[in-house]
Amino acid sequence: MTPGRLSDTFFALADPTRRAILARLAFHTPVTLDQVDFEGIESVQPDDLAYAKELGLSLKLLGVAERLPEGITVRVFPCFLYPGHPLSPIGGPFNAVTVESPEITEVTMSGPGAGGLQTAAAVLGDLVSIVSGESPVHSAERDLPVLSDMVSSFYLHLEVADEPGVLAEVAKLLSDSGISVKSVVQRGISADARLVMVVHECSEELFKSAVGRIAQLEALRSKPRFIRVIEEEFV
Repeated sequence: MTPGRLSDTFFALADPTRRAILARLAFHTPVTLDQVDFEGIESVQPDDLAYAKELGLSLKLLGVAERLPEGITVRVFPCFLYPGHPLSPIGGPFNAVTVESPEITEVTMSGPGAGGLQTAAAVLGDLVSIVSGESPVHSAERDLPVLSDMVSSFYLHLEVADEPGVLAEVAKLLSDSGISVKSVVQRGISADARLVMVVHECSEELFKSAVGRIAQLEALRSKPRFIRVIEEEFV
């Protein structure tokens, strides 16, 4: 948790519809499916996983709802986690939810979430709640704005020409945007040269703007690609 920025947050391994429902339950504000920003894992490449392992990262598809002073964000996206994050070891048929707030710091709940019996039990529980009128999903006490921008750390993968000064050029463009580099991996030579880095938290819009300028460098041999990174660790 980042003091002064996060108010209440939950992370979960799930889909956009469930994120909208959980956000409404957690923050008592109406959230519709079209307000949930979501993306899949189709842009993730095998070498991203290999480089991430060198950086001590593991890939997860997360749903995140976060309440900030100016509103809330609700989104689903692939991201890398460091080993100290409670969702990092979750795998196989298990699902998990991590809840953060200033009062409790962090609480994680996990259990089997895939398979016929687990799905049937969840659906039946939802139906019982709705029929009995005990479900709070349809009530909202306040109307908080749903924000489109977010703050995150990022993994950045660049295929570059094997020549001096490329890393310095990239670092300068990031620095000019106020973005600092946390770690760097350089691999390959000639046509196989790769430059992989993780940057510290920054505005997503600011980061995408910087990546757009990096893409214009003559040393770039293909379009840059990036994946969000959750920097938080609980150890």
